[in-house]
Amino acid sequence: MALGLAALLFIVLCALPVFYMLGVSLVGADGAFSLNHYFRLFAEVRQLDLFLNSLLLATATSLLATAIGAPLGVLLARADLPAKRALRILLIIPLAVPPYVMGLAWIYMGSDSGIIAQATGRDFLSPLTYSLTGAVIVLSVSFYPLAMLAAEAAARGVDARMEEAALLVAAPRRVLWRITLPIAAPSIAAAALLIFVLALSEFGVPGLLRVPVFTTEVFTAFSALYDFGAATALAVPLLALALMAGITARFMIGERLLVGRRGARNRSPLSLNSRRAGLAVTIALALFVLLPIAALALETGRAERMILALRSSVEAITNSLTLAFVGATMAALIGLLLGYARARMHRFAGTVDLAMIVAFAAPGTVIGVGLIGLWNRPGLMEEIYRSRLIILIAYLARLIPVAALILAAGARQVPASFEEAGEVAGAKWTRVFARITVPQMRAGIIAAWVVSFILAFGELGATVLVAPPGQATLPAHIYTLIANAPSGEVAALALTQSAVVMTLLALFAVFVFREKRLHS
Repeated sequence: MALGLAALLFIVLCALPVFYMLGVSLVGADGAFSLNHYFRLFAEVRQLDLFLNSLLLATATSLLATAIGAPLGVLLARADLPAKRALRILLIIPLAVPPYVMGLAWIYMGSDSGIIAQATGRDFLSPLTYSLTGAVIVLSVSFYPLAMLAAEAAARGVDARMEEAALLVAAPRRVLWRITLPIAAPSIAAAALLIFVLALSEFGVPGLLRVPVFTTEVFTAFSALYDFGAATALAVPLLALALMAGITARFMIGERLLVGRRGARNRSPLSLNSRRAGLAVTIALALFVLLPIAALALETGRAERMILALRSSVEAITNSLTLAFVGATMAALIGLLLGYARARMHRFAGTVDLAMIVAFAAPGTVIGVGLIGLWNRPGLMEEIYRSRLIILIAYLARLIPVAALILAAGARQVPASFEEAGEVAGAKWTRVFARITVPQMRAGIIAAWVVSFILAFGELGATVLVAPPGQATLPAHIYTLIANAPSGEVAALALTQSAVVMTLLALFAVFVFREKRLHS
């Protein structure tokens, strides 16, 4: 019953808004079946330009982020670096910080009055600040940790005996290029496809840097023109590209999407130059972590300005923290049941994975428009729509798929024989699940909660559309202030959001370290 309820919630919260939008896009002004929205979509030159911009943004971001992240992942896997765990956590920070915050840091660094212009006395970055190139750079910095983590995990998964045999007849660099990287390539390529989908669905950075893409056009079509049919038709190319990327990734990595390594560590004899690796990691930390944070801090200026900004935004901060906490908790609970069901599934497993990937990849603006169409109706639904609950529903629509995928990987690490032994002893499934399965998935559950909280705390695309008046979250509040408030106040709030995320990330790192020490 619990598994069925979780599946129903996934369908209602995650799938229904998308299917609703697709249905509305096929209805004309007279209420009859019509393809006019799609004829207009493919007939207008502007729509072709939007499609090309969206495709170019996603492709370039995927390539650049992979070019940055994959070498860093290999260095973390194969170089003898001091404090490697701490370095890994620091390098993940850009992924945890909302992309639009990195976009603000980019503006404060590259504008004609930014940090770089002031430091060098020359303005050579401002032409790139509000441009497609600027958006590619910002999103690449935001998403490179995905490629880094995939490359590190894949490199650690290479059979050490293969590298050891190759080292007998070849130099380490040749072994790396001929053995390690080809084996790790499918996982790295799958991460690149995920980055492609995330860049394609990103709203905050293109909107902030004034780059016209489909996500910003969906927002404009609905919020400015209230053209529901046009907004839904504009979403279809995004969903189609996300679906194709998800199918490709699923076929490339198959069950490795869920399966992790167990047992003894796979120690590789291949070791890269630690001095060069340390230099590369130091440069990456300086450019991608320290510089953006320094830009926000310098733009904030005095501590009094931050205190004033926090006082004026208490309600938005409280809303974000409360809703992110509740949303992450609910997403982890629902994702636990869905992930367990997926891990024990034999038929239709690929279809379920694909549905979750596409649901997570659906742009926030698409989810937001779909939720408005579904919930803005007379009666109880309207009461929910006009309250903070609609923000929570938007969070769950975005978070449940990723929580389920994380926890499906955790459930696969629990041998089914443990559960079978409990059932043989006469325990019911609920007792076996609560007493045997869940305790062994504790680390995965906490990881899913942390990821869900971070994503909810930084969610912008759907929230900026559905948030009721006076109930804005911190990201929506910051996005509104960008055009109406001093840059120092905006930077102070963005820095606060980053500090919350980094604190949570640090606490999670401490937990993981303690767990490894207990099990070592």
